[in-house]
Amino acid sequence: MSLPSTPHVNDAKSPLISRFVPHFTPQTTGILAAVVTILIWSSFIVIARASVKGSLTPLDVVFMRYLGAAAVLLPWGWWLVRSQKIRSPNAWLGLSPYGFKLTALIGSIGGVGYAMLAYSGFAYAPAAHASVLLPGTLPLSTALVAMWLLKDRITPTRAIGLALILCGDLLVGGSSLLQAFDGGQTWRGDVLFLAASTSWAFYSVLARKNALDAVKATIALTVFTSITYVPVYALLVGFGAINSHLSTAPWGEMLFQAVFQGMGSVVISGISFTKMIQHFGPIRSTMLTALVPGLSALGAVFFLGEPLHATLILGLVSVTVGILFGVRQAGKLVQAAAK
Repeated sequence: MSLPSTPHVNDAKSPLISRFVPHFTPQTTGILAAVVTILIWSSFIVIARASVKGSLTPLDVVFMRYLGAAAVLLPWGWWLVRSQKIRSPNAWLGLSPYGFKLTALIGSIGGVGYAMLAYSGFAYAPAAHASVLLPGTLPLSTALVAMWLLKDRITPTRAIGLALILCGDLLVGGSSLLQAFDGGQTWRGDVLFLAASTSWAFYSVLARKNALDAVKATIALTVFTSITYVPVYALLVGFGAINSHLSTAPWGEMLFQAVFQGMGSVVISGISFTKMIQHFGPIRSTMLTALVPGLSALGAVFFLGEPLHATLILGLVSVTVGILFGVRQAGKLVQAAAK
């Protein structure tokens, strides 16, 4: 998923690095960053669904996600704290750029909370549902959380876009909720996806409220999950207190999860998203990421063989139009403010 703010990136390279790193124009860099972000976000939904239906449990995937992210971001955090001379209590454990309270807050909400809810949802509901209820619902959940915590005002035009998103959610989640009376389990996944979207919305709004740097926030989040979830889960698995397939799953699959879910979804997409924001700006970037629900739903049909029912198609269209409608209105407000 996306990161909530744009970091201050120093693009200066040493002469040694400049000899080996290809030079791209800002436009090429922006386009490449957009392509990478959209591909990873869309692939995340399809691969996460396939993963929890394979050899690993949802919580196993969370474990591998943050194990992979920690391999990159813990050394990065250690270097960042020392290079910028961030001292305790402003640097928790000498790894997180932020203090314990803020690190624990964003780590528990945007890290452990989001991942456990999202991956658990994939165990019950198809990827196409996640396409609508995770990235598709995020503008709605973020707007509601921002209205509560930041006292943001929702304009009538923006409210129309959010209403379209809500209609899409009801079309998708409502049908599965009705199936619950016949013993269906899909509604459980839908509720978990909505909870995960809300969790990420809280993380995004908190990052905005505290003016957090995106890279530093991601490092802090990973430090918290590495210190809490990863060792605790490993101990519970070791003592047999929790159902896990880590001891029987193929090493290749676990390595793939660590690389894609951790290094890909957490690290690479975080950096590519901020690069995309730097080039296209927040409004155009949001319009580009509106492609994610449709692409991931189509990916679920082609790669996982999931059916694409009429209500799901209508919900997908409603959510996508709602996102574009709200972004278009936001763009007009930005242009009007600049005049």
